[in-house]
This record gives sequence, C-alpha cells and structure tokens, in this order.
Amino acid sequence: MVVGQIAAAAALLLPLAAAITPEQMLSAPRYSAASSNPSGEWAVYTSTNYSFETQEAATVWKLLNIKTGDISDLPFADDVSEMVWVGSTNTSVLYINGTNDEIPGGVTLWTTDLAVSPIVGTQVASLDAPFSGLKASNTPSGGINFVVNAKAYANNGSAYNEEFASTPATTGQLYDNVWVRHWDTYVTQERFSVFGGSLAQSNSSLSLSGNMTNLLLGIDAPITRPETPYQPFGGSSDYDLSPDGSQVVFMTKAPELPKANFTASYLYVVPHDGSSVAERLNGPNRTAPEEAKGASANPVWSPDGKRIAYQQMDGINYESDRAKLYIADVASGEITLLAADWDVSVGSIKWSHDCDELYVTGDYIGSTRLFIVPADAAADYKPENVTDSTTVVDFNVLPNGDALISSSAVWSSRMIYTVTPDSKTTYLYKAQDVDAELAGLGPDDLSFEWYTGTLGDQQQMLVIYPEGFTKNKTYDLAFIVHGGPQGLHANSWSTRWNFKVWADQGYVVVAPNPTGSTSYGQALTDRIQGRWSTWPYEDLVNAFAHVRDTMPFVNTSNAIEAGASYGGYMTNWIQGHDLGREFKALVAHDGVTTTFSDFGTEELFFMLHDQNGTLWDNRETYAMNDPFTHARNFSTPQLIIHNDLDYRLPVSEGIAMFNALQLLGVPSRFLHFPDENHWVLNRENSLLWHHTIFDWINYYTGKTESLSNEGVITQ
Repeated sequence: MVVGQIAAAAALLLPLAAAITPEQMLSAPRYSAASSNPSGEWAVYTSTNYSFETQEAATVWKLLNIKTGDISDLPFADDVSEMVWVGSTNTSVLYINGTNDEIPGGVTLWTTDLAVSPIVGTQVASLDAPFSGLKASNTPSGGINFVVNAKAYANNGSAYNEEFASTPATTGQLYDNVWVRHWDTYVTQERFSVFGGSLAQSNSSLSLSGNMTNLLLGIDAPITRPETPYQPFGGSSDYDLSPDGSQVVFMTKAPELPKANFTASYLYVVPHDGSSVAERLNGPNRTAPEEAKGASANPVWSPDGKRIAYQQMDGINYESDRAKLYIADVASGEITLLAADWDVSVGSIKWSHDCDELYVTGDYIGSTRLFIVPADAAADYKPENVTDSTTVVDFNVLPNGDALISSSAVWSSRMIYTVTPDSKTTYLYKAQDVDAELAGLGPDDLSFEWYTGTLGDQQQMLVIYPEGFTKNKTYDLAFIVHGGPQGLHANSWSTRWNFKVWADQGYVVVAPNPTGSTSYGQALTDRIQGRWSTWPYEDLVNAFAHVRDTMPFVNTSNAIEAGASYGGYMTNWIQGHDLGREFKALVAHDGVTTTFSDFGTEELFFMLHDQNGTLWDNRETYAMNDPFTHARNFSTPQLIIHNDLDYRLPVSEGIAMFNALQLLGVPSRFLHFPDENHWVLNRENSLLWHHTIFDWINYYTGKTESLSNEGVITQ
C-alpha cells in the first residue's frame, strides 16, 4: 500500500477538521529527518510517540521507498539511536545501540542489511563510553572507518564515562576565567571530542580494530581548549569524514581567543587514525578573504575527497552575521568564496554527486529554503530557491540530482518529498494527512501579510487562523514576538510555540518579523544593534496598527501579547509603554528585565555586540534599552515564566519582574521549572506551561470566568 493509499484510508478514520489541543500536539508523532541510501532508492527515519497515560515515549524506525512512497516499520527497539548507510551493499547500515551489557554507560555498534528478510543485526563493536554522532565510510580494504563524539578527560583525552568517573568529596568548582557556565550546565574539565574508530573485515565479518582515537589531541591552544561538537547545540554537522575514510574535518572555537567574548571558530583537518596533529584549514593567515575570521560551520567533504565546503561569518564577536559559502582545496589550501554578493545566510551544505554544485539551505522570506549553487559561482551569482514557503529541516542529494526533503510547516510536523532542480515536487509523506492528532490542518491555516516598518520598509507577518475560521466573524488577537533578537517567525512546526495550538484557543495569531529579524536581508538583521527598544518596538506598533486597520475579522480591542527570550524582553518593554495598554494580558517567557544585569549571562559576546560594548563604557545604550526604567508605567496583567537552568537569561530576571509587578499591585503570576533551561522540553512540563498560559490569556479575554488556582503556592 503506497503512502497515498495509507493517507486515504487513514482519513476515513479521522474526525473532521477540529481544533488541535496542547495534549494532541505534544503526543503527536515527532519525526527525525529522512536519510537516503547511496543509490537514492530508500530512506530511513524515526517516529516517536508520547502517551500522557503511561508518561512514556516510544520510537519506531521507518523504511521509505523513495520511488513508490511505500513505508514500513523496521524491527529495531528504542535503544537504536542512530543509523548510517554504509557497508558492502547499498542497503547495508551501521547503527548505534544505546545500551551495552558489558560496559555500563557504553554503547554498541551493529550492522545489518535492510534488504534481507528477516532483518537481523550483528554486533561489531563494544564501545566504553556514551558515543554518538555516528558517521562512517567504506575503506578500500573492505572495512569501515567511523567517527563519533563523546566527552573526553582533560588529562589524557580518553573518552569519559560517568558510570566510572570518581566522585570528589567536595562539590566546589573553582574558575579563573569568565566561562563559568553555559546554557544549562556549569563548565567542567571534560570537553567533547571527535573519536576515530575502524571496523576491519575478517572472515566475511567486521570487528573493531584497535582503540578509539581522540582526534583533537595536540592542537596548540593558548587560551581556549579545542572542543567539537561545540556545546550545547553542536552535533555531527560540526565534523565530517572523507569518502574514503582517511581524513576528518572538524570545527572548534578559535584557540587564541576566549570563547565567552568571541564567536570565532576554525576548521581543522586530521588523519582518521590520528597519526599526525590536526592542521588548521581556515581562519586568519589562510588563503581566504581577509575578512573571513568569524564562526565556521557545517564542513562537508566533496564526493571525490579533494575539497571541503563550509560556511563562515566575518565578525569574530557576532553570532548572527551573514554566513557565507566557501570551498577549500585540501591539497593546496586555496579557499574560494562563492556567490559573495548573495544576501542570504547559508545553513546546511551538501555536494552534488558530480561535485559541480552545492545544495544549501538558507532562511529566506519567512522560511528555510533550498538553493543550488555552482561550485564555481561568481560573486554576483544569485541562486534561486527550489523549494516552497515551508521550512526545510534537512535534505539529501540523490544520484539523479533531485533532493529528498524533510520539511515542516505551521500545519504539518513533517512532510517528506523529492524536488527536482527546477522545483518539480513529489510528496511521499504528509503528517497532517496521516496523524490523527493533526487531522484537518492545512495550508489554509496560514497567510502572509506585509506591513510598513518604522523606516518605511516592508516587513512580513505570519497570520494563523483558528479552526473553522471565516472572515464573517471576529476573533480576538494573539500578538506574538519572536526571540533572538536576530531570529524569525517562520512557517514551521514547533512543539514549544505552536501557533496553531494558540490559534485554536479562539484567536487569530499575528507573528510579525520586525527589525532584527532574519531571512529578509542582513541589513534588517544588523540594524537592531544597540536599538533593542526603539526601531523593533516601533515596528511592532505599526504591525498592531496594520492588523487593527486592515483586518476587520480581528478584535484588537480584546488582544493579548506574548513572547520568549528577546520576545520576553520586548514584552517587558511593551509593559512600560503605550502599546502595553492595547492588550488585556501579557506573557513573558525567559526575558530580560533589566539590561543592567546583562553581565549575569554566559556568552558575553552577545550583549557586548548588541549593546555596543560594556556597561561602563556605554551606559547610555544599556539605560536606553532597559525595561525596568519604565516600571512606574507597568499596569497590564502579566504572566512571567522563567526556568532555573536558563543560564543565558538567569531566573533572577523573571523573579525581579514578578516582584516589581506585585509591589505595583499589577495582577501577575510567576511560573518556573527547576529542571528546564531556556525552553520547556519535558512533555509533562510543557503541558503545564500551555495550560497555565491559556488559563491566563483566556481569563483576561473573557473566554473563561475565573483563573484556575490549582497548584498555586500561597504564602
């Protein structure tokens, strides 16, 4: 049965279009990206479901026939965490099992052939640490070279296994530099490293040959020790293994600069067996444009093993600079910048099979899209996107030049399709057509509107409609401000701020992309520097006025506003200004309350860039952008959410805002999670997060008669 038939049969069992609830969204399947095999005939991906009844998640591996759309379940348990196509046939795979019966805290490697029935795995290696991030290549000798990553001990570089680590008698941690904690953990001596391993062929079977080798050892690091993947968001995209398995390229922070103050990072190339120390590929004093000194990312070997494509920014202390597309010739060291004038920040990169083109993603007009760039593209070359306005999550380049796309949208948690270089699309899977929790969702739930920014430019907003929407009725407004501030509201699915779930509380959701937003050109992104509170706020005022004046189906007199991160900061700013009086209630998640406490963050480069320097050298900017200086104007009921493990925006910011509102007599509530970071990721916590927010906004817009007091801690 092909996927179209599956969808049609499932549709007969699904209810008619209905509002999606937080419970439905959180329990709906969550999909990994589809990964295609070398011949382009098959792909694998995972689907994970959660049950609020059992409070357990279950993962199923899926096998997709790219030609027919047939999908079948693979016989792997939840312990199988990763899988790569490698081995003696086009359907051979190597995979990680997250348990190891011999070594507590370790993992095992297994092989099998997905075309053989029944599918039976063979263990080929027992690894002594929780390795992940598997990449692998066939070797000329018939074996397999692979790379994985794990924490490593500082003294000898061996892999760190918490199960065997000694526990000191004291809990004190002593630091002599500013890198004390990052994101949601305090910094320890251990650092992540890439390890190389080999599976040798013997008597028609594979087995681990030799020891795992830390490939970062020996790099001269006067200030910052090398680490890859870079935490907390780095993964296997921070390194790559050459097609013949002989060399590895990886990214690490600039060793001569303190990483709390600077964003610069470089690429290094090292033999897979670690026989020599890794050598730097790019950065200062390399044959690249002089300005190419900033953060490097997404290195990927060409299929012929001669070149490495990657992205790099110019600025050494700016995390949202434009990421440009480069190619490095490994033998000569020559570095070439492609499409230099192209005003799009490059994301993921993959080569065509003939090495003539690069397929790259980039944020473009409110979504992430796929572009094709010739490997010799001149500075004035302007790539055309080949995908639509949905968001490309990941992709593979197939042998025939098509791309296998995994995407999402406001109305779909996953769509899998192929697209040709001339944009002809063939859908293989649409979650909204199959998953009962997403029944009835579709492209009609979203529209894009343009409004005039404060400087006269055209800016875009997403408008998301509730179930059963008709322009003959009126709906209350949910006005949501994005984080970043160098970020965007995109046409994508989210399990944290899911616009459709918000809309189906009975609101039209408006999500503007004002000054500071990405995907609309670097100029709009950059001009927020030093102006967190001015042009973006004025843009939002204009966006609100546009909705009020041009959308008669939206009741702007019964509106709420919400935002997280920079959106939380802007909520706190709005609270003290005229726009705040336009809303019945506000919701701020993990936002800055006073810029004078910005030195409590961990990535100092962020506020040093965005606030134009230090507090003592540029107090005027900090004061101009400080929400607390307008506290006397606070009067709109506000819910504050802040999490204890958010070290980027410490929880004291949320408590300070709550304290001020309480002292001023403004109706307010404070919700915190001691075990969550900048986001609320645990599904049970997320359900409480949603219910608390919707209880708050629905009360102040008159949808419920009273606030729930369940779980409220009183004095």
